[in-house]
Amino acid sequence: MESAVSARVTESLELAALLRRCGQADQTAFAELYDRTSSRVFGLVLRVLQDPGYAEETTQEVYLQIWRTAANFDSTRGSAMTWLMTLAHRRAVDRVRAEQAHTLRESAYGARAGDNEFDQVVEEVERRAEQRAVLAGLADLTETQREAISLAYYGGRTYAEVAAHLGVGLPTVKSRIRDGLTRLKKSLGVT
Repeated sequence: MESAVSARVTESLELAALLRRCGQADQTAFAELYDRTSSRVFGLVLRVLQDPGYAEETTQEVYLQIWRTAANFDSTRGSAMTWLMTLAHRRAVDRVRAEQAHTLRESAYGARAGDNEFDQVVEEVERRAEQRAVLAGLADLTETQREAISLAYYGGRTYAEVAAHLGVGLPTVKSRIRDGLTRLKKSLGVT
């Protein structure tokens, strides 16, 4: 038991020394640190992520972070291995959260995109049905009503311009359009 504790203390001191050297951009120290700790770091990351491919990528990211921030390691705040595992765990959890957020964004986008396609189709079907109903309603009007309404609403003319075009009085055009619209509303079922 005493030898196991002694071995852990020795390892902790050696890893702390390697981290200090990594903080001074010592590539040999970094390679040794990687060789001595990567299997444990990868194991922790794999347990969190449950995917070997993501675990490999995340482990690589952890060691990049270690290389960049090794100078920040403070042995008075904890052991080197604890610091490494904390970095690994945080990075793995960040990866899980990022994947979950990505999945939620994809789902939300898919729902919105699907709704928009459905809405566009529904709107087009409704527009065509209304168009057919209006055309059928116009067919039920008298020729003079249909002509006056067509000139005013489809031709964009004022009542006075419709009257001038048809060669009839303004009150006559107003009556034809009013009576025609009343009949059209009834045929469309509008109250």
